[in-house]
Amino acid sequence: MTSTSIWMDVHIMPNTESLVGETECDVAVIGSGIAGISTAYELCKRGKSVIVIDRGRIAGGMTSRTSAHLAPLCDDLVSEMVSIKGLEATTLFCDSHAAAVDRIEEIQKNENIDCDFRRLDGYLFQGRGMPADIIEKELGAVREVGAPVDRLMGVPFSGCESRQVLRYPRQAAFHPLKYLAGVTKACQKNGATFLANSPVEEVGEKDGTVTVKTARGVIRAKYAVVATNSSISDRFAIHTKTAPYRTYVMAFEIERGALPDALYWDTEDPYHYVRLQPGPGQTDFVLVGGEDHKSATADDADTRFGKLETWARDLIPALGKETHRWSGQVLETVDYAGFIGRDPGGSNIYVAMGDSGQGLTHGVMGAMLNTGLILGEDHPWKDLYAPGRIPLKAAKNFVAENTTAIKSFAEYVASGEIGSLGELKPGHGAIVRRGLEKIAAYRDSSGGLHLNSASCSHVGCHLHFNSFETCWDCPCHGSMFDVDGCPINAPAIGPLGEVKE
Repeated sequence: MTSTSIWMDVHIMPNTESLVGETECDVAVIGSGIAGISTAYELCKRGKSVIVIDRGRIAGGMTSRTSAHLAPLCDDLVSEMVSIKGLEATTLFCDSHAAAVDRIEEIQKNENIDCDFRRLDGYLFQGRGMPADIIEKELGAVREVGAPVDRLMGVPFSGCESRQVLRYPRQAAFHPLKYLAGVTKACQKNGATFLANSPVEEVGEKDGTVTVKTARGVIRAKYAVVATNSSISDRFAIHTKTAPYRTYVMAFEIERGALPDALYWDTEDPYHYVRLQPGPGQTDFVLVGGEDHKSATADDADTRFGKLETWARDLIPALGKETHRWSGQVLETVDYAGFIGRDPGGSNIYVAMGDSGQGLTHGVMGAMLNTGLILGEDHPWKDLYAPGRIPLKAAKNFVAENTTAIKSFAEYVASGEIGSLGELKPGHGAIVRRGLEKIAAYRDSSGGLHLNSASCSHVGCHLHFNSFETCWDCPCHGSMFDVDGCPINAPAIGPLGEVKE
């Protein structure tokens, strides 16, 4: 992926070595985003030897593409979650995410991490043309789960003075990579090892030992935690209960004090979200996100960024120049809770996936849960997030999301996007049909062709080109590949099939 977020000027452990040869530990953690690093922290603080391994650089995945809201409520509305999971489970969900924010606050304080952490208010406001009864319904649901909430009129955006609003106190924001830079240092002080640029090719267990294999080495551990955004240990069962969505974020300069420091999000579908990040001198950055769509179902990033900017400037006239634009991918689960805990197909392998737009709190909360389970403790959150659960009341969402796979496989009988490789312009990618074969073709700026199978190496879904990020996206389960066919996001492990010119 080629875009750059506002967080990426922080490089975490840039000189980390790769895995070569064989090594052992108590727990191997696969993935170095907030879920993986937080898991390593919790485990090594409790006396376990830990190795964290990542296919790329440390903290270089989806955590570096977040908007970094810390809102301990259901991202898809508390009222919606209550309708699917019931009041008791929804209350537990909100409590667990609030505990995650508390844990971040505690860790940054105990480890003296300068990461711009602050508590602030969050505001859910009535979107354009959206009925006010959404706010009324949400107010009742939030009060039922026991979370603090006030009903107000208006937010400090132009034309929004008469919008219905809910205010949630004790939300939070921070700089996620500054935070993780401090957490990784604390992990190293407690004996944890980090390995980068080491794509894991296999995770298995036998006779009580988990084996993690790469092309150049092996880790043998008592346990493994797969925290790879989308699990690489389970091939299909969990993934049918999630769906990948792409979201877009922009950053703009603004004079400090021109907009109150808070979290803001509206009731539109897809919704928009806004927050501030401290900048240099008397300047702050306003982060504006939204315009989500199912991954690989659209390739119109410029249009979506244009809509985002228009929306933002209409509401916040004080916005200055744009400084960053980027995209990320979130995994929506059919019942809005992540899949965290023991992998249904194993005994000593644990997973953490399914952020549902709340990857930061899911990651920290999941680290707390998986650590407790590995240490043999009973945990009040384990059933809520159990990877093997079958959310029967979410059957409608399950069916809707899994039609994507059916449509994807049907694309193999369709014609290509262009008639021949000769039509492909430099800097562009497209699907080309060659007899029975579908080819994912990209022509680089020097005119060279990069040809691969258009079939995702995970379960074979039909890929689509993402021109903004210069990669191939899978609409079914969220795998991504660079133009040479190498996987850059799970669940795919293997490269795309090679195609000769």
